[in-house]
Amino acid sequence: MATSKARLKLLIDTKGKKVLFAEASKDFVDFLFYIFSLPVGTVVKLLKEKISVGCLDKLYESIENLSETYMQPSHHDKNSVLNPKSSISATEIPLSLSLHESNIRKFYTCDNYTTNYNCNSYSAPTYHYNVSDEPNVMCPQCSSQMRREMTYISPRCAKTKSVVEGGFVKGLVTYMVMDNLEVMPLSTISGITLLNKLNVKDLSALEEKIVDFGVEEGLKLLKASMECKNVLTSVFLPLKVVNKTSGV
Repeated sequence: MATSKARLKLLIDTKGKKVLFAEASKDFVDFLFYIFSLPVGTVVKLLKEKISVGCLDKLYESIENLSETYMQPSHHDKNSVLNPKSSISATEIPLSLSLHESNIRKFYTCDNYTTNYNCNSYSAPTYHYNVSDEPNVMCPQCSSQMRREMTYISPRCAKTKSVVEGGFVKGLVTYMVMDNLEVMPLSTISGITLLNKLNVKDLSALEEKIVDFGVEEGLKLLKASMECKNVLTSVFLPLKVVNKTSGV
């Protein structure tokens, strides 16, 4: 796993003992979108050592213990179920904050995916359009191994000739992330509106705090998002820290 970290600026209500919102850059918002796109199998694998994910952790363990004898050889093996591949292109994942080893999806075809027309022959050219996301699968048309890697073109890249920025959201924008992980572009008006909505009366009780966000915090955030709605407070404002800040 990479060790790079993102940086957040938290606005803390020391009297209410909670994080009101965080000022975040593209990296953190990309991470939030990234965990929302994780396959269920990946989420269970990440969290099963920390919390019980309903019955899914037991289902995960039963698949682990199931003999390969019972798996369909022509479809999926256990690894593809327990470690599902991401459907997102590598450039769309915040790799510096990845919670798991990225399985970049690749596509393969056989060496006979197209046969050039021979002008000395009356036979028409044949085309093999079969594609697999697993290498060495047998082509149903010619029975040769499908090991020729195809080039994947992202729809976004195909629509423009300009360089497409990686991740999910645009950079050069500061975002507001609420305690319950709601996301919106940050503006002075939105900040004031939120303070009024949360009924914050004593502005002197507000405090800014700069925190780093890496893989360890990412796992805590993923866990907290499955348990509560005050996620940022749970991750970044342990009770002992709040008590010290508020003078308790």
